Amino acid sequence: MDELVYIVDDDEAIRRSLLFLMKSQSIPAQAYANVNEFLAHYEHCKSGCCLLLDVRMPGLSGLDLQTLLKQQGSLLPIIIISGHGDIPMAVEAVKAGAVNFLEKPLNTQVLLQEIVICQERNKQRSQQKQQQVVEQSQLATLTRRERQIAILLAQGKKNKEIAEHLSICSRTVEGHRAKIRCKLQTHCLADIIRIVQNWTEFK
Repeated sequence: MDELVYIVDDDEAIRRSLLFLMKSQSIPAQAYANVNEFLAHYEHCKSGCCLLLDVRMPGLSGLDLQTLLKQQGSLLPIIIISGHGDIPMAVEAVKAGAVNFLEKPLNTQVLLQEIVICQERNKQRSQQKQQQVVEQSQLATLTRRERQIAILLAQGKKNKEIAEHLSICSRTVEGHRAKIRCKLQTHCLADIIRIVQNWTEFK
């Protein structure tokens, strides 16, 4: 569930309070008392809206969990929730990639705003992935010659330079460019360049 908010905090009162807040806003949430409990569940789904993470807990700390998730290549946004004495650790977590840290006692409005930001970021990332799938499918329809020309276009080559490089005439290059634009469903050279550069097979 991409909209799921995870809560990892050893303080039961905070877990209950956050779960109640999420429920009042119709935001699905799950809470865990320690890092190991969270990892036991997260290993099976690898998705979610964001992680509300305490930094100081018995056993593995929030920083330990952040490191583990980073090693796994997780894109789950992390919002650090910390006590006043944990602020140096929270700052360290932000430097390591956490999207923000909020000091306890939590300001619920600020927290909800941060969650909305995470939701929007995840939505944009999902849309980008879908667009990449479409673009890869479109690129796969290019012929060998069209791929060669598309790569040269992405390198900033002009028609004349491409023609000389491939030992063909400029009019032939323009004809291939027209087909490339049609197959990629774009009339903008900048879009062709972006699409080609984003596709790993062309790198």
